[in-house]
Amino acid sequence: MGVRLLYLARHGEQDGGSADGALSARGRRQATLLGERLRGVPLRAVHHGPLRRAGETAALVAGSLPGVPVYATELAGDHLPHDTDPTGLPGAYAELLAGFAARERIDGPRRTAEAVARFAVASAEAPADVVVRELVITHNFLIAWLIRHALEAPVHRWLGLNLQHCALTVIRYAAAGPPNLITVNDVAHLPADLRGTGLPPEYRV
Repeated sequence: MGVRLLYLARHGEQDGGSADGALSARGRRQATLLGERLRGVPLRAVHHGPLRRAGETAALVAGSLPGVPVYATELAGDHLPHDTDPTGLPGAYAELLAGFAARERIDGPRRTAEAVARFAVASAEAPADVVVRELVITHNFLIAWLIRHALEAPVHRWLGLNLQHCALTVIRYAAAGPPNLITVNDVAHLPADLRGTGLPPEYRV
């Protein structure tokens, strides 16, 4: 089995209003700069969730990645990754979890488990000396879950992990040994005025 380097990025900043609105001007710039950051990386594919902001981000990133195929997938959607028991959690977390309907509590964790099985593993189709690189443009919850999964942290620890828009997280998966976090929430490709979006205001530096 080959090594998988999984590149993860949250979509760019969205215009306010609609739940499935377009990227803002800042979000488009963030996505373009993320693409420039990844130019020259031998990515096998770009995958993105079905919502408009993820698709637009993927299209702008792909502009710097000629020849790299782009795929939409429900696995990278904006869904509840785990039906976490709110007992003992801070009130804000319990309130967030209470906002999900019964169907979302079933469908979200199922899709997340499928995403883990698809992306968070060594590459079965490649030989051991080959590195497979794939980019998934998704949403905060899935990236937070994959970070938690890589660290084998308690299930509730996906809560409170906040990723900036178009920040880069890279996780290495191999047949032997645990996953390795290479980088988390990396925004070196973004100028100061494009950083901090997607974070609660009190977290911005």
